[in-house]
Amino acid sequence: MKKITFLFLAFLSLSILALKNKTPEETKSINWVSFEEAIKLQEKNPKKIIVDVYTAWCGPCKMMMANTFTHPYIIDYINKNYYAVKFNAEGPDDVTVKGHTFKNPNYNPERANSRNGTHELAYSIAAVNGSIAYPTLVYFDEKLNIMQAIQGYQTPQQLEPILKFFGEDHYKTTKWEVFYSTFKTGIK
Repeated sequence: MKKITFLFLAFLSLSILALKNKTPEETKSINWVSFEEAIKLQEKNPKKIIVDVYTAWCGPCKMMMANTFTHPYIIDYINKNYYAVKFNAEGPDDVTVKGHTFKNPNYNPERANSRNGTHELAYSIAAVNGSIAYPTLVYFDEKLNIMQAIQGYQTPQQLEPILKFFGEDHYKTTKWEVFYSTFKTGIK
């Protein structure tokens, strides 16, 4: 009986130690910065920028944050190849890009957590065929030129080829359809 108790306590101790050692991996996250911070970082070390255009009330935005942007492979790839920006399309903050200040003149602080006025920057970068949907991921090159805005929820498996298409400059020489037809995932 003493041997069983000893083995149980030893197993329990090792299990707790193993769980404790996993926490740094679990706390790993995308290094989100403001648009202005991304521009400053880019001056020192040019990288592409990915902007997650979201709203406080958007269910698919919350799902993407919980399911896609927490995937270890996606976290590593974005942190290595992009400056990542979260931009609230209905937020109150002014944002200056390429010398132009974008505002949200219709922002209402009383509706901060519900539908609100749309920010001028959201109209400028996230509109696809004249309409805005959330979430929208906007990809910028190292010179702050928009490469593409892609609307809608994406799983890690859907996002990975898009990240690589732009992040590894395939878009410069290969059509998306050709790239995608030969794409091999790195997600295990």
